[in-house]
Amino acid sequence: MKLRDFVNDMGLRVFAGEDNLDTEVTGGYCGDLLSWVMGRAKPGDMWITIMSNLNTVAVAVMSDVAAVLMAEGVEPGDDVIQRARERDVVLLGSDEPIYELAAAVSKKLGEG
Repeated sequence: MKLRDFVNDMGLRVFAGEDNLDTEVTGGYCGDLLSWVMGRAKPGDMWITIMSNLNTVAVAVMSDVAAVLMAEGVEPGDDVIQRARERDVVLLGSDEPIYELAAAVSKKLGEG
């Protein structure tokens, strides 16, 4: 299922990566400890987190996730948005709790 479908169906905000919404999402991962995410998130995952610093973008690049979905109303700073654009990382946002987002992503992946 494409990122665009998640954005449209779940009402997600797009902070960066507007041109990459045709990227395919193949799984999901939740985590906030960046070293843990680096070792466990898989390419194509939708990474759901509350982390919003520059290192989040670096981990997204190294893990080759489809997108970073910032939960619980977390918003990235301008420096993070700029770095994400430079690195072609899709940054999304939602006010929903991580648990609710993970359930919704899992359900959508099951539909696709």
